Amino acid sequence: MSALLEIDGLETAYGSSQVLFGVRLSMAEGEVATLLGRNGMGKTTTVRSICGLTPPRGGSIRFAGSRIDGWSADRIGRAGIALVPEGRQIFGNLTVRENLVAFAANRHVAPEPWTLDRVYAFFPQLAGRANNFGGRLSGGEQQMLAIGRALMTNPKLLILDEASEGLAPLVREEIWRCLDALRGSGQTVLVIDKYVERLIALADHHTILERGRVVWRGSSAELDADHGVWHHHLGV
Repeated sequence: MSALLEIDGLETAYGSSQVLFGVRLSMAEGEVATLLGRNGMGKTTTVRSICGLTPPRGGSIRFAGSRIDGWSADRIGRAGIALVPEGRQIFGNLTVRENLVAFAANRHVAPEPWTLDRVYAFFPQLAGRANNFGGRLSGGEQQMLAIGRALMTNPKLLILDEASEGLAPLVREEIWRCLDALRGSGQTVLVIDKYVERLIALADHHTILERGRVVWRGSSAELDADHGVWHHHLGV
């Protein structure tokens, strides 16, 4: 199976401080994968490099058959990568509807595209808040809006950085339900989160980073069978 996303030998730095050292990651279309690791180990920097927000200094990133390292962030977005960033970063002075409509696109002619009505059906809470300003939403509603906004671009690859961070348990369960539904629809998803048990149930394979290096990779079955990996690299 050919890779939709293929990262090889990724090196990224902030000024003179190198953060990523030879990171490798591969995802096929329709897969769900995770990036795991303690805080500060390079997960968000990897995502920022994929999205063109922190350009890499070495290695390569290929997406849908094209080499994209060196592309601008907006060009990468148009190519079909959508990011739900840590902290959500929705527009607080726009309504829910305006946040969603502002990102509506179907550049790759998806046969069943994400539309306003489809996002409202997926997140009924947002339908009831359509005319509310984003800044007036709860944290859970803002996360749903951030996911819905990304889906409105009809991405080939959806990336979620800290998918359930700071959410109440019931809201967190709703986010997991939505991610499971996205997987069932064939959406390719890369997830960063700390809830390993839920990620094992959701994802096909996992990559663990430590100090900017890949220290473990494997399937959900392999990760589930080796809790020593959890304790050694994830501190859980």
